[in-house]
Order: sequence, then structure tokens, then C-alpha cells
Amino acid sequence: MKKTAKSSAPAPCPCGNAAGYEACCGRWHHGPQHLMAPDAQTLMRSRYTAFVLDELDYLLETWHASTRPARLEANPPGTKWLGLQVRRHECQDAAHATVEFVARSRQGGRASRLHETSRFVREDGRWFYVDGDF
Repeated sequence: MKKTAKSSAPAPCPCGNAAGYEACCGRWHHGPQHLMAPDAQTLMRSRYTAFVLDELDYLLETWHASTRPARLEANPPGTKWLGLQVRRHECQDAAHATVEFVARSRQGGRASRLHETSRFVREDGRWFYVDGDF
């Protein structure tokens, strides 16, 4: 993991958590808790980080089978992810939740902003992204 110049502490996780990647989203991507995010907001944050890091397999594995695309493309060269803001997280019941967020990026000097309210479902103890409204 990349270290900051002024400190031996790991750089913050791309999802915005001050903890380093391994202690934050890395444990859901590859660690002992692989694919077992405890709630929809954590899954959404880990999916944002997966987009940043081109963890395409993780994105597909956490996408509900009813809406999952056949494949995903890596970020185009020069894409820079600028940040994530979670605006709202609501549990409808033990198996359904929504997360509203804004993700910002820049490609070729052009800024982009994705504002989405995503739907999540929990099946067999695992949370999955279903779809979202822009």
C-alpha cells in the first residue's frame, strides 16, 4: 500500500475512510471477509473503491444476478476518481436498503459527477447491488 510522504500511515482508502485500503475496502475485495460487507453502505463504498482500482471481478460478484452485466470495462486511461460522498443510507427491512451517493471523477480534463440512489438486496447473508436511479 502506498504510504504518505509525511507519515508511515497508509494513505486513506479511496472510499473516503481515513483507514488505509487494507483495513477498509481491501478486506471486502480480497481479505478474509471477501464479499461479506456487513451492510449496504459498506458494500456501496467498497464498490466505489473497486471502480477506482478496476477491481472488475469484485464489481461483478457483488452485482445481483438479475441485473448484472455480462462484463465491465476498465477505466479509460487518464481517469482520475476525485471522491465519494454518501448522502443517505436507509434500510427498508433486513434484506433491502438504499444508498444515495455522489461520485466524482475526471477524464481528459473533463469533470463528471454521478448522483445515484442505489438499491441493494441481502440474500443468504450477502449484500448485492441491484440497480439505481440517477
